[in-house]
Amino acid sequence: MVTVGKLTLGTTEMLVLSVAMLIVLLLILAIRAAGKSARMAEPLAQQMGSLGQRVQALGDGQQQLAGGLTQVVESQSAAQANLLQHLEKRLGQVNQQMTENLQGSARRTAHSLGELQERLKTIDKAQENITRLSGDVLSLQDILSNKQTRGAFGEIQLNDIVSKALPKDSYELQHTLSNGKRADCLIHLPNPPGPIVVDSKFPLEAYEALRNADTENQLREAARLLRASVKKHIKDISERYILDGETADGALMFLPSEAVYAELHANFPEIVREGFAARVWIVSPTTCMATLNTMRAILKDARMREQASSIRRELGLLFTDVERLGARVENLDRHFGQAAKDISDIKISADKAGRRARRLDNFDFEEIAPENDDVVPLAKPEP
Repeated sequence: MVTVGKLTLGTTEMLVLSVAMLIVLLLILAIRAAGKSARMAEPLAQQMGSLGQRVQALGDGQQQLAGGLTQVVESQSAAQANLLQHLEKRLGQVNQQMTENLQGSARRTAHSLGELQERLKTIDKAQENITRLSGDVLSLQDILSNKQTRGAFGEIQLNDIVSKALPKDSYELQHTLSNGKRADCLIHLPNPPGPIVVDSKFPLEAYEALRNADTENQLREAARLLRASVKKHIKDISERYILDGETADGALMFLPSEAVYAELHANFPEIVREGFAARVWIVSPTTCMATLNTMRAILKDARMREQASSIRRELGLLFTDVERLGARVENLDRHFGQAAKDISDIKISADKAGRRARRLDNFDFEEIAPENDDVVPLAKPEP
């Protein structure tokens, strides 16, 4: 037991008191510690408040950032959608353009292939023509290699030219003259100059020898042969087909080759002059056509002179017919004038009758004043 003043405490009370004091002491210490902790926690609280504000600001920033990100995402989505739409439109245009280009290219290719096919067909036809022409050339060479067939070839060509240039009644083929010689063609020209003979000649061997000559000796020999051949033709035509009183004082020698004709005029002018002296004029297909056209004009002029009297007689008859037509036109004009006068008189009578009818229709029974106009009788038309 413990005595404190007048108070006596037992062991239990002392233990309780000790515990209470200990608790008080602990409370005091705890309070002190709490105050000290409060003072120490105040900056921390301030920092926590500041940190809270920063966290709040960070949250606000996060919200703003989220809103900005949302706007960015929306903008990107819209831009991406616009871009996709533009790309789809552009791809559609490119696809359409590519399709049109491909279709155009296909059409052009098909057209080009068609033209190529047509050209190939033309080439095939040309090839066939060339092949056929090659055969014809070989046949022509066979024809020209024989003198008789070559002569017939020249005659056929001459006949074709003459038939195209002159009327059928102005020439005669294979005409036999009084001396028994047969001319390839006799053209009936008026006097002067009179009928003129055209005979076909073709010195092909001498000309081919001249063209194929490789040496000077061959060239001189071929030239000699050509001169001799042409001179012989000129002499034969002059002696056979120029007859006094029957034919003209000249004749034509027809060369069915322009090349032979050009060769003679270019390198053998003396032979041409010799033909002039013998009154034998050498002509080619071209110059023969020109000469025949001149003859055609001469024949036309001669026939016009022959028909001059008939033309004058027809003109006289035409003048008579014109005079008769003029007289009949005058009679018809006179009849038309009389008919016009009769129609005018009829109109006058019709007007009077109309006025009288209108008066009667209006019950105008007053005395109708006599009119001075008399009804003009219709005149009998002249026969």
